[in-house]
Amino acid sequence: MPAIMIQGTASSVGKSLIAAAFCRIISNDGYSVAPFKSQNMSLNSYVTMEGLEMGRAQVLQAQAARVEPAADMNPILLKPVSDRKSQVIIKGRPLGNMDAAEYFKFKPELKNMVTETYRELEKKFCSIIIEGAGSQAEINLLENDIVNMGMAAIADAPVLLVADIDKGGVFAAIYGTVMLLPKQDRNRIKGIIINKFRGDKELLDSGIKTIEELTGIPVLGVVPHIKVNLDEEDGACDFKGTENGKVKVSVICLPRISNFNDFDAFKFEKDVSLSFITSPTEIMNSDILIIPGSKNTILDLRWLKEQGFQEAMDSYTGIVFGVCGGYQMMGSKITDQEGWEVEKGQEEQGLGIFDTCTVFEGDKITANVEGTAYGCRVYGYEIHSGRTYGNKNPFVHIEKKQGNADDYLDGDSLGKRYYGSYLHGIFDSKEFRSRLLNQVRRQKNIDEKEGMDLMVKREEELEKLAAAVRKNVDMGYVYSLLGVKP
Repeated sequence: MPAIMIQGTASSVGKSLIAAAFCRIISNDGYSVAPFKSQNMSLNSYVTMEGLEMGRAQVLQAQAARVEPAADMNPILLKPVSDRKSQVIIKGRPLGNMDAAEYFKFKPELKNMVTETYRELEKKFCSIIIEGAGSQAEINLLENDIVNMGMAAIADAPVLLVADIDKGGVFAAIYGTVMLLPKQDRNRIKGIIINKFRGDKELLDSGIKTIEELTGIPVLGVVPHIKVNLDEEDGACDFKGTENGKVKVSVICLPRISNFNDFDAFKFEKDVSLSFITSPTEIMNSDILIIPGSKNTILDLRWLKEQGFQEAMDSYTGIVFGVCGGYQMMGSKITDQEGWEVEKGQEEQGLGIFDTCTVFEGDKITANVEGTAYGCRVYGYEIHSGRTYGNKNPFVHIEKKQGNADDYLDGDSLGKRYYGSYLHGIFDSKEFRSRLLNQVRRQKNIDEKEGMDLMVKREEELEKLAAAVRKNVDMGYVYSLLGVKP
């Protein structure tokens, strides 16, 4: 089965979005295509209809390919829980926490799983767009590699190298990356894409000619710096907000924040400013203050209190909304019964907004759900450790779980000021987001508005991305690598 692998000179050079663009272009041209990334390190994750966890970047790429996201598209997901340890998720299910030494010792055992998973996926599609991770020239990690050149060997796929010119030093990055690789790996690189360019492309001509002569690899295109509102891959990127809106939404940028793209929907509202804040002095400018999810709720709760956020919230008069770990923090107490985050049996007093208590016990909960909140249809997914008890005023009624009918209550609320829910993606619901924002607009004597349909907007952004890549990359050459006609 033909495949192309997108690798990079570094992290955050645009591999994910270039891969998404290829998925959309190939789908638009009438071929079935799917994304694949063997190993992803990210705190932005998603839950499939089967209740399996995967990285959000591959979810976006699946949407670009017009296929249902599946955990097989991202069989290894690493979610950092501290500076030294990550939760290891295999084919959508958590295996346990490992430090780097433990994981690298374990990694050779994963090669067969990755190979088998990829073989099953390639049976179902005409082509596969594979994404690498970080830099392809991490020479200390070449042994037992299963995510860059090691994965290219498994798939027997030609490699396209993406380099970010916006950072500067693009030609040195390209040359150094290529020359650090063993000869057999260099030979797999069939093209170079220079990404995020601003200015007159003719000024690059001499540099492109020289880098082609030095490496023997053609530059297939120069992609301009495109402003698209699409999911960022993970926390390695900057937390970018929007400015100048009359409605102010602030998200506390916790040290271990997870699923921060839960709030991307606000970026599409023209009268909303979205910001990620780190100081309690910043919350007084907010109409809505969001406490997001966390990969270590207890440690981030302690950080919140140490920074003075609890005291600042006492005098804050806007809306406070906790999502997942943020909802847990808004309760009276969190107990780590089984030692998932801190020492076994340790307790931490919450912010005391709700009377709820959360206990970390039992299996991790991952579920794709639908329901209603204050009469609005909502949809999203649960990814959380622990159970929360004592929610007196649940405001989300879950009616469907993993595609099947269900019936349970989620979250808590207090008046029209405090809300908490386990539901990641709740703001993606146009109706619910509109209702929440219109509550603020009425208070500020701003005209009420109907929100943007997020799925429609993402489709527009994907088409914009695909058009720009098609225009600036030699897609005829790319299709020749796939062995099919454009």
